[in-house]
Amino acid sequence: MAQFFQVHPQNPQGRLIRQSVTILRQGGIIAYPTDSSYALGCAIGNKDAMDRIRSIRRVEDDHNFTLVCRDLSEVSLYTRVDNEIYRLLKRFTPGPYTFILPATRGVPRRLQHPRRRTIGLRIPDFPIVTELLAKLDEPLMSSTLILPGAELPMNDAQEIRETLEHAIDMIIDGGPCDLEPTTVVDLTGGLPEVLRRGKGDPAPFEGRA
Repeated sequence: MAQFFQVHPQNPQGRLIRQSVTILRQGGIIAYPTDSSYALGCAIGNKDAMDRIRSIRRVEDDHNFTLVCRDLSEVSLYTRVDNEIYRLLKRFTPGPYTFILPATRGVPRRLQHPRRRTIGLRIPDFPIVTELLAKLDEPLMSSTLILPGAELPMNDAQEIRETLEHAIDMIIDGGPCDLEPTTVVDLTGGLPEVLRRGKGDPAPFEGRA
């Protein structure tokens, strides 16, 4: 049965954040709130946990996970971008965007797009996630908490508890989230391409010449 932590969304309790990190390091799966919707997360490179998340969401092996990072310096470990893209990332992070970027050689293949050397990266603007990543000291593998057959992500921790308490290891209750996932922007081509419209305003990336 999943542990259930009620964490203050603006002033996260350090004790509960540390316990959450311990569960992640032990191979656990967590449901946690972000600046868009709730998400499922596990430690980077934990294949068993990733497979469990795929099973919960009933997605295929080529499902793309997102690396949730605490800042741009951490992002630079997993992708190389030119000055223009860096300025773009600096302008729109932290925030409710997922950016598709070229993966470096240091990124394990199972974390990359199966046919392209790309990876989704995200820097949320939410204190719980910021503190969690600081204590974890590495990115979090993440997938939006959308259950099979649903069109929208889950946004209520109590409902997540009732539905998934036997499938995951911990739920962080940080209050209700929005019902929108992140806006996904592909930055691997010559021009930004909006792949999914979500909470982040897509307008700055559309029609760029």
